[in-house]
Amino acid sequence: MELDRVDRTLLELLQQDGRMSAQALSERVNLSARATLNRVHRLEAEGLIQGYRAMLHRSALGEHVAVFAEVALKDQRQTTVKRFEQAMVACPEVVACYLVSGRYDYLVRLSCRDLAHYRDLTSAWLDDVALCIDKVVTSTELQTIKEFAGFPLTVRAPV
Repeated sequence: MELDRVDRTLLELLQQDGRMSAQALSERVNLSARATLNRVHRLEAEGLIQGYRAMLHRSALGEHVAVFAEVALKDQRQTTVKRFEQAMVACPEVVACYLVSGRYDYLVRLSCRDLAHYRDLTSAWLDDVALCIDKVVTSTELQTIKEFAGFPLTVRAPV
């Protein structure tokens, strides 16, 4: 799908504020509210907009520890990969999980009550023979410098 300047602007605005009204969007892109809403519906139908979420203020939810875990699997068999990925999807403490290239197979971001909670969770993973985890290397988040705020959509000049 080819995106023009208006589409890109709409996507940027909706990434910043998914609750922005059609009227407010239309004023920012200089289209009628109806034309703007039609474009947003098209972007949704084309799969560029997958959904809308509320961004929660983590500290307001109470104490927690954010942990990044680099996970290496013992093997790359399809059954091993599928079991591991299903376990990550099913685990509420896993807030993001990425298949990566490099020394480890997955980068997992978790939100746990405390480090003991994280230790218990990963110990259970390591004890679960079906998951076939070889190694977990942990990094604890000390401070968030920049949280994910959407994908860059700036229009670049042709080279």
